[in-house]
Amino acid sequence: MRNVYISESDGHSIGDIPMKPISIAYLILVHRLPNQFKKLFQAIYEPDHFYLIHIDKKASQEIGEEVSSFLEKYTNVHILNSENVIWGGYSMVQAELDGMEYLLNINKKWDYFINLSGQDYPLKSQKIIKEFLSKNNGKNYIKIADQEKSRPETMNRIENYFEELEDRISDKTHTRSFMKGVIPYIGGQWMILTRNCCEFICHSSEVKKFEDYYLNTLIADESFFQTVLMNTSFEGTLINDDKRAIIWIPDGDIKLRPKTFTETDLAFLQTGSYLFARKFDDNVDDTIIDSIKIQYDAPFKTFAKIADIKDISKSINHLN
Repeated sequence: MRNVYISESDGHSIGDIPMKPISIAYLILVHRLPNQFKKLFQAIYEPDHFYLIHIDKKASQEIGEEVSSFLEKYTNVHILNSENVIWGGYSMVQAELDGMEYLLNINKKWDYFINLSGQDYPLKSQKIIKEFLSKNNGKNYIKIADQEKSRPETMNRIENYFEELEDRISDKTHTRSFMKGVIPYIGGQWMILTRNCCEFICHSSEVKKFEDYYLNTLIADESFFQTVLMNTSFEGTLINDDKRAIIWIPDGDIKLRPKTFTETDLAFLQTGSYLFARKFDDNVDDTIIDSIKIQYDAPFKTFAKIADIKDISKSINHLN
């Protein structure tokens, strides 16, 4: 087969069957709130996993030193050379690609790549996450949609030429033709990818033309990986689900941002088959994380109460 695109998530439950042990390579992008990062790291840390930390160049020297000092005692942790990551710029994609390549080159046979931000947090224990990935070994989890059909309002991101400056995206732009014979896809930045998938993205000669084109697009991190995997000879299973609990809320006139979770969102976070959530901030609510931990090893709840769904449907519909 070429690639298999499955529009609905699957594999919610864990059965009593023999499963291959899974090793995970985490890439964590940090730019603020070092104490929040520490909570995340301690929640996902296991000696058999691998961790790569990217500290944004825009972060203060104090944050960089605090995070680096905290990580010194862990032998299976690496720190990636810092990129100046600009919102909306290709630099976010480059940081992801550099992270994948670095993790592949450490010569450790991990099975899955998971990217996180420093303000994410797991909704399940590493035991449950590993069991889920073992049961669904070989499947890649990433949001995918035909960009022109499902989100036509975003086509300007790829049909115009954008230039990333030192601290922003240039206001000057001009239209251009999209890549010939390529269907653009869109989804989100967050991924759970197999090692084979990462090897294809980093090493296939087919990917270079996508890198060249998406270098001058807007918010490439939400569409580059989807478009590559759906328009090349990549062979694998893609599940249209990134396993992230996110509530999107308006942020100005043209974009959305993830809501910072509080105790009022607990029912939503404990419902469904999410593995991770974003985002959290102890300055807003320093109790929600402790409440989440209570159900760390509990089975997935796959059905939400109608009231819970109504509370979030308006935000989610912005993305459909």
